[in-house]
Amino acid sequence: MSDQFEIFKRFTFDAAHHLASNVPAGHRCAKLHGHSFEVEVYIRGSAEPQEGGWVMDFQDFEAALEPLRAELDHNYLNEIPGLEVPTMENISRWIWQRLAPQFPNLSRVILRRGSFGEGCVYYGPGK
Repeated sequence: MSDQFEIFKRFTFDAAHHLASNVPAGHRCAKLHGHSFEVEVYIRGSAEPQEGGWVMDFQDFEAALEPLRAELDHNYLNEIPGLEVPTMENISRWIWQRLAPQFPNLSRVILRRGSFGEGCVYYGPGK
């Protein structure tokens, strides 16, 4: 049995959204507003010497995340297909769905919202 590791890469993005369709009138999230978001993407695996001694090259990891970050950064989340209701939970799930085909050992996605001290951890479907 080989050792197991979990590596992660963090990125940030700024985006606008609103939640008018699922919050009561007068709720602070009903109006258009923006946040700075921080995302951590975790991959689990072994680091066998014959495979370079790492789970994944961080340079490759970062390059794979960049198109996703660019799609989210400085955009209106409600207009991105699949994010019409951009709650923390839905954004986390959307990120997972976009990354899972590239990263079969994806183990979790953590999404934090600005300085609110709030976040969401998504472990994938059925985990």
